[in-house]
Amino acid sequence: MKIIEIPASEAGRLLPLLQDLHALHAEHQPERHVPAPGSGDLAAWLQDWLQGDNVHALAAESPQGALLGYLIYELQDRPALPIRAAEKRAMLHHISVTEAWRRMGVGKALVEVMRTRALAEGATVVAATYAPFNSASAALMQGMGMEPVLTVAEWRA
Repeated sequence: MKIIEIPASEAGRLLPLLQDLHALHAEHQPERHVPAPGSGDLAAWLQDWLQGDNVHALAAESPQGALLGYLIYELQDRPALPIRAAEKRAMLHHISVTEAWRRMGVGKALVEVMRTRALAEGATVVAATYAPFNSASAALMQGMGMEPVLTVAEWRA
C-alpha cells in the first residue's frame, strides 16, 4: 500500500468511497443528507472542491492500483482573535476506507501522512469532525491522539 495525492482531475476515482460514506450518513441522519445524489453531481462537486486553495485528497492505493481508502483535508489560516491565538489548522473533512480494508491500519496511515504533510506546511492544529453515530471515526481520531473539544447541536425545520 502506498499513500498518494489525488488531484482534482482524478476526483472520480474517489466516487465509490464517497458514495459509501454518504450512504452511511444518509442512513443515520436522513434529515441532513440527500438519500442518493447522482453520480455526475457528486463527481462535479468533488472535483470543484478539490480545486480549492489548500484542499488536498490523499488515497491509500494497493499495488494493483485499487483505492483502499481516502481522506480530504484543508489547511486553514485562522487569524488571532481577542479570545484565541492565531493558528494554522489542518481540518480533516472526509475519511473513508473500503469495507474489506477497515481495521487494518489504512485510516491510520492516511491520517499519519496528512499530519506529517500538514506539519511540514506549518500547521499547529490537526482537527476533524465526525458524526455522533460514527464510532469508527471516533476511535480512529482518539487512537491518533485527538480528543473531542466541541459539540455542535442543531435544530432543523
